[in-house]
Amino acid sequence: MRIAVVQTASSYDKAANRDLVTRLVADAAQGRPDLVVLPEAMMADFGDSVAEAAEPLDGEFVSTLRKAAVEHGVAVVAGMFERSCDQHRPYNTLLAVGADGALLGAYRKIHLYDAFGYKESDQLTPGDVAPVVVQVGDRSLGLMTCYDLRFPELSRALIDAGADVLVVPAAWVRGPLKEHHWTTLLTARAVENTCYVAAAAQNGKKYCGLSQIVDPQGIALASVGESDGHAVAEITAERLADVRKRNPSLQNRRYTVSPR
Repeated sequence: MRIAVVQTASSYDKAANRDLVTRLVADAAQGRPDLVVLPEAMMADFGDSVAEAAEPLDGEFVSTLRKAAVEHGVAVVAGMFERSCDQHRPYNTLLAVGADGALLGAYRKIHLYDAFGYKESDQLTPGDVAPVVVQVGDRSLGLMTCYDLRFPELSRALIDAGADVLVVPAAWVRGPLKEHHWTTLLTARAVENTCYVAAAAQNGKKYCGLSQIVDPQGIALASVGESDGHAVAEITAERLADVRKRNPSLQNRRYTVSPR
């Protein structure tokens, strides 16, 4: 499987973001990937009006994703704000769309970013505590969003549910040591789970960028620095199997925790 991770910054203008998504998927598709991963909050950037920006799963943003997927024959994962039963606090949702335009799954962010002086739970509703794994070709993708990266139990639950690739769209806020945390945690999630990690982050003045694809040994196969762009890497079942044979840490576990 070939994966492209796309790095850009969304704005508060939803129509402009839809146009941006269309262009970005088209650009990334030139590298003939099977999967294009866009950042968190691509429908609209975080602001004071995420509830006003929220849409249903059959809204304009999802329609744009589906159209782009079909046009270029690629699966797409991207972040949006989805209406919930609380009109003031929507979900922070990842959408996975197949190359045929079918909705493969929706993951509603479990761990809301109530840290580093920010309180995401004031604006958003957390999703159900359950792993979401979708199938693209012969690869199983476990969906995580940004702050979820700090909770290794979620990544392990995704692996136990069959994922061999962790897909991590993010809007990782800049700050002291934050870039170090981002790269360290991406590597840790790959190494401890002997899996691939595909992380697509927003950049610009607010967010750190540093999108990358990491292999099961913690090696960054492809990456983007701070600028707009995309990176493409090939992931293989053979590499995954080889690493898991040499480092059978998943088999050697003695202690497991069930999700609460």
